[in-house]
Amino acid sequence: MKYRNLQKSVTGRAFLSALLICSVSFAAQYPGWTVYNTSNSGLPANRINSIVIDGNGNKWIGTGDFIVGSKGGLVKFDGANWIVYDTANSGLPYNFVTSIAIDSNGNKWIGTGTRGLAKFDGANWAVYNSSNSGLPDNEVNSIAIDGIGNKWIVAGTFIGEYGGLVKFDGVNWTVYNTSNSRLPSNYAFLIVIDAIGNKWIGTDSGLAKFDGAGWTVYKTSNSGLPYNWVSSIAIDSSGNKWIGTDGSGLAKFDGTKWTVYTPFNSGLRSYYVVSIAIDDKGYKWIGTDSGLTKFDGAGWTVYNTINSGLPDNNVISIRIDGNGNKWIGTYNGGLAVFNENASIKTKPGSTPKPLLPLCRNYPNPFKQKTFVTYNVLENGPVSLRIYALDGHLVQTLVNSRQTAGSHTVAWDGKNDKGILMGRGVYLYQLICNGPVVSGKMNFVE
Repeated sequence: MKYRNLQKSVTGRAFLSALLICSVSFAAQYPGWTVYNTSNSGLPANRINSIVIDGNGNKWIGTGDFIVGSKGGLVKFDGANWIVYDTANSGLPYNFVTSIAIDSNGNKWIGTGTRGLAKFDGANWAVYNSSNSGLPDNEVNSIAIDGIGNKWIVAGTFIGEYGGLVKFDGVNWTVYNTSNSRLPSNYAFLIVIDAIGNKWIGTDSGLAKFDGAGWTVYKTSNSGLPYNWVSSIAIDSSGNKWIGTDGSGLAKFDGTKWTVYTPFNSGLRSYYVVSIAIDDKGYKWIGTDSGLTKFDGAGWTVYNTINSGLPDNNVISIRIDGNGNKWIGTYNGGLAVFNENASIKTKPGSTPKPLLPLCRNYPNPFKQKTFVTYNVLENGPVSLRIYALDGHLVQTLVNSRQTAGSHTVAWDGKNDKGILMGRGVYLYQLICNGPVVSGKMNFVE
């Protein structure tokens, strides 16, 4: 699946993930869960950006963070042995591996955060970047390979000056961007190819479909897409597109009709859908910043750090193997494997705790004022704070004991000193009796 999904701002993602760590439950207490991290396996980092499975069942795992010199890299796991490829022992150009695809010859195509694209044939490495190829930007966010072997790459950063969609046929590079196509933004996060070869591209300005000749763009202004920031896409066996947004939940698109699922009308527990996978029963497995959700078409089941062996609530990648095991990549908790057939039980002598409280702000984006509405599940201490993307505290809106129920507080875009902040994306952090919920708000002045 996609890296995350989807990284809006690398700094913002890093900080948001740090906020989302609430209580960690050991997987051993929950049958069916196995967790691999830097302390008990060969994983070099606990951030799992991407997972693919080759024809032999080997898992290829993209790890690492954007910080230069940090640990990470490409990992091969055969079920027993871990092999790590990084900048110190291979031709991998950067330890921040964002995306992986495997072609019909078994070559691994590896996207990195800021050092371009690498090809690994098992022995040799080739690196493509903006200085030696037609790649328009060195931040590679997602890779897909079509039926005739063309590599389709989306690249770009939040700045959006360069990047876009790239086709590489092995010799020629063709770039599609806002200046020569109907791609709605040069900041593209992910690409998925459907059964008839259409490319579905998620950007920060809408969803694009490219059939090789024409473009169709879906936005909130011309379709049922609930939010223009498209962070994840999966396609089911009926051709329905399941579209995760970075602020307004999950949408199903059957080609005509749009159905939107949010915490207010479904069992989804977050507006931020980072990753999606579909199993052989057609069940949707949805990674959010508040845990993993299973949707079987009628009911919703939420797995988080409170009620399961999930090590971190920020689920940024999901892959399902041939045995139906869910391989779940988290931001800061490593890799979890979930065998759904094993019985699930809670900690001995305990009662399952309630799920995470709901929290959202409206309007979003906002100009002069936004209202943060949240639910307190039980009486107790509550804190609600606003942070900048670099992690510094902007303003404390609530820091007191509150009664259970719905509460609303306004933020006028100012810091604790009454100084108006500049426009941009800010993060709110709600803590209610332990659980942590975070979200983004866009201040446009």
